[in-house]
Amino acid sequence: MIKGVSLGVLGWSVLALVASGAHAQPQSRLALVGGMLLDGYGGAPIHHAAVLIENNRIVAAGPASEIVLPEGIPVIDTSGETMMPGMIDVHAHLVLVGHGDIERWFSWLDAHPSQFPIQRVMELSARQLLAAGITSAADLGAPLQESIAVRDRINRGIVPGPRLSISGPWLIPAPAIFPTKYQVIVRTAPEAARATEDAIRGGTDVIKLHGGLTPDQYAAIVEVAHKHHIKVHTHLYDEEDVRNAFAAGVDVLQHVGSAGTPPYSAALVKDIAESGRQIVPTAAHRVWVLPATREFPERLDEPFLRRQFPSAMWTELSESFRDISKLSYFNKHEQEEANGDGSINQWVKSGAVIGMGSDSGSPLNFHADALWREAKVFVDHGMPAAKVIAALNVRERAHPRPGPRLGYDRSRQACRHCSREGRSTI
Repeated sequence: MIKGVSLGVLGWSVLALVASGAHAQPQSRLALVGGMLLDGYGGAPIHHAAVLIENNRIVAAGPASEIVLPEGIPVIDTSGETMMPGMIDVHAHLVLVGHGDIERWFSWLDAHPSQFPIQRVMELSARQLLAAGITSAADLGAPLQESIAVRDRINRGIVPGPRLSISGPWLIPAPAIFPTKYQVIVRTAPEAARATEDAIRGGTDVIKLHGGLTPDQYAAIVEVAHKHHIKVHTHLYDEEDVRNAFAAGVDVLQHVGSAGTPPYSAALVKDIAESGRQIVPTAAHRVWVLPATREFPERLDEPFLRRQFPSAMWTELSESFRDISKLSYFNKHEQEEANGDGSINQWVKSGAVIGMGSDSGSPLNFHADALWREAKVFVDHGMPAAKVIAALNVRERAHPRPGPRLGYDRSRQACRHCSREGRSTI
């Protein structure tokens, strides 16, 4: 667990090189010289490296002794620091901010509609994600129009934030604790197919499902989404749900336990691992964030974190943290903590394709540090650090809409230098 470390210090040796459109006009030429470079593909670190940027694209990277810098190019000295690609969070919730009680959070927002509209909250979260070194993220569950507005404002450089893939409202067989506008109820396969078509035509990048759908519903959704070259993510815990979603061709299996259940059968884990289908365990938000907070409650009053919120919002958050032992979100924590190691070990040992998703914004799970905690869980369970970094930077699975890719952060203001790259998918 991460404890006793200031958010203002932790992680800031990482200089984001793959970033989003967050700021005004970037420099067209720039060199980063002197630091250790991690390429994000799991290769050995390159010491005393240089990264050359022209027309807002990385055109060369390697040992500084082998990179010829054009005369007069601006140089940023990264000596003593680490350079790596910006991280990808494959499961974020920008409408949530770490409040201890999700239902109370939405009630509070409803009571402050002019001061804190949904779009403002999402843009606040986007800024925090970017400042944490996260330069691409999948936002999985928010009203569609606000999600599109935030995504597009980031892409146009109007507001800072990671490049987003948005799902809009998720498809679910019965209402969950989120407000109505965050979910679409589907009860039959034809309803599921129509809802998928509507979401895609409305501008979504990915489809998000909740577990509990029937095999026919999963199949109908996948068929429509794949017809439009859109990937499908599913929120899953129960083994039968995982098997049904996997059999239907769902692309990204989200949560897959998160230790809410014991480890799955060896046959299911083997089938998923051998298929190359991506799984996103979102481990830390259920199992490790609560004990970490109990052990180091000072994290809830970290000055750097506090400064990321308007004062009225921070006051409400602080009130929600008054007694973390009674937060309903963690009412199964004993079971989750008992299953935690087994839940993660099953995937690490299987060789499955693991994506790093934090479920950021859920209780106690701040955008400012959620993905770092998630990555540490996997390192602590035997996944080599280089492989974890690669999982944080799976660019070929990244995002379906073109977006800025290049950035650099030396002062917590996040990526200043941006470029664009072609379409890919998450």
